[in-house]
Amino acid sequence: MATTLYVGNLPWGTTDDSLADAFRPHGSVISSRIITDKETGRSRGFGFVEVADDDAANMVSAMNQTEFGGRTIVVNEAKPRQG
Repeated sequence: MATTLYVGNLPWGTTDDSLADAFRPHGSVISSRIITDKETGRSRGFGFVEVADDDAANMVSAMNQTEFGGRTIVVNEAKPRQG
């Protein structure tokens, strides 16, 4: 199984690959995606990283409130989507 982590306060230039690369030293990354504005295509400043269940807690504690691209990011377990 996999756990999805929410990553907020990302720098505007963050890519899916750079986000995944930041988390890889702390465990197994399955996928990552930056959420973009539908009209402009620009980053909305947050994204999601899908990780192995066994690594999720370690990744949150290792990455939450750390500096990434000059900004302090927020990392926590994503809440399930509503409807």
